[in-house]
Amino acid sequence: MSWLDRLLGRNETSGQIAKQRLQMVLVHDRADLPPGLLEQIKDDIIQVIARHTAVDTANVAVHLEQNARENRLIAEVPLLAARGRRG
Repeated sequence: MSWLDRLLGRNETSGQIAKQRLQMVLVHDRADLPPGLLEQIKDDIIQVIARHTAVDTANVAVHLEQNARENRLIAEVPLLAARGRRG
């Protein structure tokens, strides 16, 4: 829950939080990823992007999402500042 939700009085129940956690576990199971692979993918993404620009490694987030048709790997990589372009 974000600070804005708390400020506006929108509280999630423990049941809602548990449901979200269970959904994440199911997505990982259905994607058939072994434990630790998501963390390895995250490290690889950071290494590749860091070759070209500065990355805020402490705030990188990688997670899986699933809908009826597909699984998606979502990577949120905050950039600090652009280094000179290579060419």
